[in-house]
Amino acid sequence: MGAENGTKDGEAVVVVKENSKVKVVNKATVVPKLVGKRECPLVTFDLPYVTFFYNQKLLVYKGADFAEAVEKLKEGLAVVLEEFYPLAGKLAKDEEGVLRVECDEENVGVEVVEAVAEEVAVAELEEDEAPSLVQEIVPYSGVLNLEGLHRPLLAIQFTKLRDGLAIGCAFNHAVLDGHSTWHFMSSWAEICRGAKSISVQPFHDRTKARDTRVKLDLPASIPSLADMSPAIDKIKSDVNSNLSDGCKPFSTFQSLGIHLWRAVTRARNLKPEDYTVFTVFVDCRKRVDPPMSEDYFGNLIQAVFTVTATGLLLANPPEFGASMVQKVIQTHDAKAIEGRNKEWESAPKLFQYKDAGVNCVAVGSSPRFQVYDVDFGWGKPETVRSGSNNKFDGMVYLYQGKKGGRSIDVEISLEAQAMENLEEDKEFLLEVQ
Repeated sequence: MGAENGTKDGEAVVVVKENSKVKVVNKATVVPKLVGKRECPLVTFDLPYVTFFYNQKLLVYKGADFAEAVEKLKEGLAVVLEEFYPLAGKLAKDEEGVLRVECDEENVGVEVVEAVAEEVAVAELEEDEAPSLVQEIVPYSGVLNLEGLHRPLLAIQFTKLRDGLAIGCAFNHAVLDGHSTWHFMSSWAEICRGAKSISVQPFHDRTKARDTRVKLDLPASIPSLADMSPAIDKIKSDVNSNLSDGCKPFSTFQSLGIHLWRAVTRARNLKPEDYTVFTVFVDCRKRVDPPMSEDYFGNLIQAVFTVTATGLLLANPPEFGASMVQKVIQTHDAKAIEGRNKEWESAPKLFQYKDAGVNCVAVGSSPRFQVYDVDFGWGKPETVRSGSNNKFDGMVYLYQGKKGGRSIDVEISLEAQAMENLEEDKEFLLEVQ
């Protein structure tokens, strides 16, 4: 172990796939500067995600000197992992077969890969048609969270571009949710900018959220499965234009959600009697009793669902669907969360994509996450996007818009014909006069 920079460098290697633009030139393991024996339980909010895939994020920067930036990133990573130690461990079972994270001399370290893609420009990674390229720049595509029993819980790839740097990260989703992901990323950036310590400490006592031990029977494998500010304002205004007296206005999220749900449902050409489901992953930090700190590190989300027939959704005005979305989010309170936890604990079930619902539109991530504020010392990212993992027909990711303000970036995964229909939908594109 490198005592000064917290890294264990492997021999330089060059891995080149046929016709690949990306060459891997070095692999290393970065460990916390101080390694002690620490453990972290996985609780009811964490365990169902064991059969999801690693959560992938990509941040692309312009103008950074690659060698200098990578050295700073590794040094900062070794420091920040002291506070976010679960990411430096591995999954393990205790004496009763209950999953937890173990971080010690034998089970410690983040996998770090360095790569070169001299022909690839920053602008190319901002394009919609770059999925195969993104797959080579973001690690652990197709890797299930349960493989955290044998792999690091965080893998990072630094890729030198023609005019910048790409940082691809893969986080084990059984260990943290999106809120905690961006807490870690902003803290890492803070250290790289020269801070002696991070400003917001993570809260690690998961037993405060749920103190129930659940043993899982793990399967060997699981089958794989533009600037919007004016548009967002118009969508929200239209959905709220016919509110009855005393009705609570629809939020930006609810307004955008129903706009997407209706558009995707139209694009799929479903029959009027076909059911369609809207699914959203709700942050439970302020909903549980007692409320948890915003700095709680782990998973504290639950999926909530609303369902209706396609004919009803499309024949009625947008506020019909928006009111259903609003109600299911508002009523997911501490009692509902507790009931869901007890139900799951009595009959544990590992989540799969089909659980999102039939003909679903499922919304993840959040425009509240300040993804474009992740500045490691050479400026804000040019683009932020997700990798190929955990994407299926109907999955939507919402991000803070690159241009700031109230803009929102939307990633939608659909089958080819439905996507083609969506791209020609004037109502979705707000071209209806």
